[in-house]
Amino acid sequence: MGAAADPRTVGGVVLGGDYQGLGIARSLGRRGIPVCVIDDERSIAGVSRYAARTIRVASLRDEASTLAALAAARRRRRIEGWVLFPTRDETVAALARNRAELSRTFRVPTPGWEAVRSAWDKRATYRLGERLSIPVPRTWFPRNEDDLEGIEMAGPLVIKPAIKEHFFYETHAKAWRADTKDELRERYRAAASITGADEVIIQDLVPGGGAEQFSYCCLFTDGEARASMTVRRLRQHPSDFGRASTFVETVDLPELEAPSIRFLRAIGYHGLVELEYKRDPRDGICKLLDVNARTWGYHSLGPAAGVDFPYLLWREQLGLRIPEVRGRPAVRWIRATTDVPNAVRDYRAGALRPLPYLRSLRGVETEAVFSLRDPLPGLAELALLPYLALKRGL
Repeated sequence: MGAAADPRTVGGVVLGGDYQGLGIARSLGRRGIPVCVIDDERSIAGVSRYAARTIRVASLRDEASTLAALAAARRRRRIEGWVLFPTRDETVAALARNRAELSRTFRVPTPGWEAVRSAWDKRATYRLGERLSIPVPRTWFPRNEDDLEGIEMAGPLVIKPAIKEHFFYETHAKAWRADTKDELRERYRAAASITGADEVIIQDLVPGGGAEQFSYCCLFTDGEARASMTVRRLRQHPSDFGRASTFVETVDLPELEAPSIRFLRAIGYHGLVELEYKRDPRDGICKLLDVNARTWGYHSLGPAAGVDFPYLLWREQLGLRIPEVRGRPAVRWIRATTDVPNAVRDYRAGALRPLPYLRSLRGVETEAVFSLRDPLPGLAELALLPYLALKRGL
């Protein structure tokens, strides 16, 4: 669709609710931009004062269901020309593969499939990173169990899927750890039975906890990062292979900018993106772990740091001016409903002391869900805790 339009008539369509979708709804809604939330779960975003329209659908798990949900929403609601905001990798893939068709009726900030594939499939991510001389952990792509014999086990290894959702919805885990060859074989077989052998990746486990995990987040357009922030993911849930951040702080770490921009230019990327790194204490090098071609869980940290990513993307899609901004450091974000229970588990395991944890809470500027200006999502999340714990472990 053409960029020119009356901004008062163009809203945002959030695909997937939860706290990530809630952050998008608040970013747009507090500026008077109408928001429609489409979700296949009981969604806290849908009860926000900023969600003018909410549509519950049977599924958003695959391409066909995502396209059907958008078509049904367009028939039921007047949302032609609105900007699409995917919150999950599978919806990103669906939009990317059908971008040309969807662009006839929506504004689709997700780039085409050729760009998205290098973020969606970690095999492509790591191979491209190596070609671009971007450090990545030692990585193997075994074709079958016999190939495991050629893997050097100098320390713990990680078994992870090339395509996250093929593994995550079955296991509720992001990756598995193997400390011995026997564990490696056992967990490789289990992973291959879920995803197929060709989607299993074996990787060196970079040591260290959350203090070594960083992310470079930006709105990338015309080959440049127009808006950006860098964060340290101090805590995550679960603590070993985190599915989601629970406590994040903005930092000043300029060394991540150049490799991130090099990667995004190489794939012709456009839109919001988060690139995850971990600093290897053995050599001091930050190594690329993941690329998320969408908003990320803690993006609602951005406004407090001076970078409101969903709103800036909405402006970009309407052809409006985008100021060049960088997030200021030392701004903290927490999602209490996962951070506190995870801290209790870590304390019981001897991995966390109470006083340092309590000190870390001082100066938190943003909570993922709770807001006095928009209280219903916080109350809804408390009511939904048993449901969330059962469905996806929070």
